[in-house]
Amino acid sequence: MRLHAIPRRGLAVLAALPFLAGRSRAQPATAPMPDGPITIVVPYTAGTGPDILARLASPYLQPRLGQPVVVDNRAGASGLIGTQAVARAAPDGRMLMMQPNTFVMNASLFQQVPYDPVKGFAPIALLTRGDLALVVNPDVPARDARAFAELARARPTVVDYASPGNGTPQHLGMALFAMTAKVELTHIPYRGSAPAIQDLLGKRVAAMFLPVHTALPLVQAGQIRMLAVGSETRAASAPDVPTLAEAGFPGVQADLWYGLLGPAGLPEPLVRRLNAELNTWLAEPATAEALKAQGMTPTPTTPEAFGQLVARDYARWATVIREAKITAG
Repeated sequence: MRLHAIPRRGLAVLAALPFLAGRSRAQPATAPMPDGPITIVVPYTAGTGPDILARLASPYLQPRLGQPVVVDNRAGASGLIGTQAVARAAPDGRMLMMQPNTFVMNASLFQQVPYDPVKGFAPIALLTRGDLALVVNPDVPARDARAFAELARARPTVVDYASPGNGTPQHLGMALFAMTAKVELTHIPYRGSAPAIQDLLGKRVAAMFLPVHTALPLVQAGQIRMLAVGSETRAASAPDVPTLAEAGFPGVQADLWYGLLGPAGLPEPLVRRLNAELNTWLAEPATAEALKAQGMTPTPTTPEAFGQLVARDYARWATVIREAKITAG
């Protein structure tokens, strides 16, 4: 399962955040920390969203936790290798992991997954969310999501859509839309976002889900048309674009999120402390502004709310994957 890398132009701004965030106005409650280095496992390659967030958070957390905080990229098997390592780790706070919402999708995509996304981990903090938008190339006559569904209904399997690969949030989001709208769309998987977007702009595919911050410049240039956003509420950067629920497709929610988790059984005081520290970091204006430039919305919440999100998304995407007969291949 492929993830989006954060553009290089944003890295310089993001790299300064831990130092800017050091000027926190509020100090979270303390809790005993384990002795020795704390490792944040990223089950994906460098430059992906979870990797960037882990490397931003680690220098912020280190002086506050009183221990070295290191990032360990354990990529492989669509994130399963690193995720399994954390699932098997001792629940002492020495090993944590930064994950996108793809880790709950993987649990249903693969026949054998060495972890349970709900029972196998302790949710610590949801960090960010990103909006996805349903977009089409300008030759597609539909001006809104309902018209797009009507077009697809009139031409079963003829209307196609691109995605960065099988089982990605963009793929599953469109599959959920097709199931809800009761239409048949043809999925064209690509090896990453860049070639998928290129063929969308070249009018070789009709539609796809794109991060809103990626779509907006292309919309402004007249290269694509944005029909709706897949988030629960309208995107702050595109307030005039309706949600899919507003367009007549309730329950069709597709977005991106990133969060920090630990092994099941992590002591509650430690979970609370980490959650408070990260929420303080997310509340910094510099953090919010830089993440916004990358299409991410800081989303401070409680460990319980994050756990509910993991459980809800696991059940929701398991249903879509099963009913749409989607595999990881």
